[in-house]
Amino acid sequence: MPCVTHDDAPPLADLMPWSVAPLRLGRTWPTAPDPASLKARWDALLKAEGPDRTVLFQPTRARTPHSAVGQLPGQSSDTRRLARAEGRCAEPVRVLAAPFDEQWLIPDHRLIDAARPELWRVADARQVFTVETGDADAPLLATPLLPLLRAGRVRPLHRRPGGTEPNLAPGLLDHLSARLGDRPTATDVLAWILAAVRADLTVPLTDDRELWSAGVESGRRMLWLMCRDGERPKLPGGRRPYVRAPLPDRPVALRYDRDEETLHIDEGRVSPVPPQAWDHQVAGVRVLEAWFAVRTAPAEPGTLAAIRPAAWPQSWTSELLELITVLALLAEVRRPWSGSPPTSTVTAAELRRAGVLPVPESSRRPASVLDHQEEGPDGQFALL
Repeated sequence: MPCVTHDDAPPLADLMPWSVAPLRLGRTWPTAPDPASLKARWDALLKAEGPDRTVLFQPTRARTPHSAVGQLPGQSSDTRRLARAEGRCAEPVRVLAAPFDEQWLIPDHRLIDAARPELWRVADARQVFTVETGDADAPLLATPLLPLLRAGRVRPLHRRPGGTEPNLAPGLLDHLSARLGDRPTATDVLAWILAAVRADLTVPLTDDRELWSAGVESGRRMLWLMCRDGERPKLPGGRRPYVRAPLPDRPVALRYDRDEETLHIDEGRVSPVPPQAWDHQVAGVRVLEAWFAVRTAPAEPGTLAAIRPAAWPQSWTSELLELITVLALLAEVRRPWSGSPPTSTVTAAELRRAGVLPVPESSRRPASVLDHQEEGPDGQFALL
């Protein structure tokens, strides 16, 4: 059950007012843990013709091989109807397919039921997306990648490309600056939100400078571990996970030995794996088990999803070791308060008196960021 609060903490929906529903693929085969499989699936789709191509595609009410749709913003896929498609697959892009599970996606609008183009327009190296998980203990995730999680709303940190115009209630930074005596950045506010957000998605705000600084520090650590910025996190020597026995070519079973802190992958072994990493769950699903299942669970024969690596790639082992490290380090992030987050001293009522709330309706809608033409169906251009 969501926690009940009585301190008038403002809702996340008011602090970060622009949110977008999650992407809805409609079919799983356009995503995979490796890009080579996606290119092979695309080739298999195009080799099929007529009804066979339709069956492989897995049509829905929103998408069939005859659907007419435009390009995804920032992508260069063909816009001819898929029934007439030729040529190479659009270059796969990295996405967050599930909590802490980075996979690849064919960025082709014809393959996606609800692609949310407004998110693609603001996705760049400066962007961070927050995603509602539906988990009381970890209500939010942050990622620099387009998220495919189906749980809840997606809130970009910035409303425009290039890290401009923060997706924060207008006037919030000015108000916090006056109360704290120092101006926070949009990233500081996001860090505080990650550290302080409650299960009911309210966010207590404070005017205590010491508490604010400590909360921002914890939140920035969480933010870095989730986004990483190209730098690989490391556990201290002696605690770093290593492959102690080689992983098999086609693993089928995953087992954890808590006493030995060892992850058994058939006859392969990885250790040390801290219990905190193994126990990490989001919405009741153990992250490591879900990550492994996506890569090993059998697919229905004859489907595009059945096209996958013949053997376990070395890159997956590296990703597994990094995932274990991230989960272990996240478990060590200490919030600067014990028990529940602090009581809000910068309340929603105060923000209303200051004119920060309610936010204007325009803040809940996408910014107009289109400064060039986007290709519409069948090669036509549209300026939206």
